[in-house]
Amino acid sequence: MTAPTAPIDPAPTAERYLTINNIEVIYDHVILVLKGVSLDVPKGKIVALLGANGAGKTTTLKAISNLLRAERGDVTKGSVEFKNRRVDQLSPNELVKRGVIQVMEGRHCFGHLTLEENLLTGAYTRSISRGELKDALEKVYHYFPRLKTRRGTQAGYTSGGEQQMCAIGRALMAKPEMILLDEPSMGLAPQIVEEIFGIVKDLNQKENVSFLLAEQNTLMALRYADFGYILENGRVVMEGDAEGLSTNEDVKEFYLGLSSSGRKSFKDVKHYRRRKRWLS
Repeated sequence: MTAPTAPIDPAPTAERYLTINNIEVIYDHVILVLKGVSLDVPKGKIVALLGANGAGKTTTLKAISNLLRAERGDVTKGSVEFKNRRVDQLSPNELVKRGVIQVMEGRHCFGHLTLEENLLTGAYTRSISRGELKDALEKVYHYFPRLKTRRGTQAGYTSGGEQQMCAIGRALMAKPEMILLDEPSMGLAPQIVEEIFGIVKDLNQKENVSFLLAEQNTLMALRYADFGYILENGRVVMEGDAEGLSTNEDVKEFYLGLSSSGRKSFKDVKHYRRRKRWLS
């Protein structure tokens, strides 16, 4: 009689910092926007949340950061956990203290304050000394030297790229473990987008900040992310490592405008909804 085989231990997985479990979101008690979204963000990784405008990316981030109530939205099912503790009932302020902070779409800098004053508001939730505050500022200026040069300029008189850098730098002042970054490339020149994504990668690798990145620019996001989820009409329709998604024929055709036969026009792919294998 053969001795029973010992169970094989599963392969070790990266520590999960953020876990979204089958959440549904309804606006105005009527409009169902997210329909059972589940995703994981491991510690020290960049995860891209991809999809067209209106797919539910921003709503997903706001469901995590508890900003929905300001827009008459509610998470009606599911849960959000950070480091194995539920956080979906916390206030946004309490969540920031736990280490999760959102950089909202459109940057939302205080236009009447200088760039440095905007950065200082990011440390509001921390009880730190003047010396520690100065060190935190210098760290931001290390990653965003342009902000140091323009530190005394009112934010309302700076470029869109400088305001995006300020918004990310302000989040960094809170000493986050996880940043929810919403559409960082919106309205910016390609060169500035490249610079900002490079800084995000540096923050991830050198400061061990995890990122959940909502982005319409699929090609750029997959270049810098470790893993990706694609949303369509409030559902996750595809997920995988960034390299695999970037070479997937469906993703190339429907989100990058490319296929094995080369670039396609909108006319060629306008019936994509009927052809998507992941929706069949």
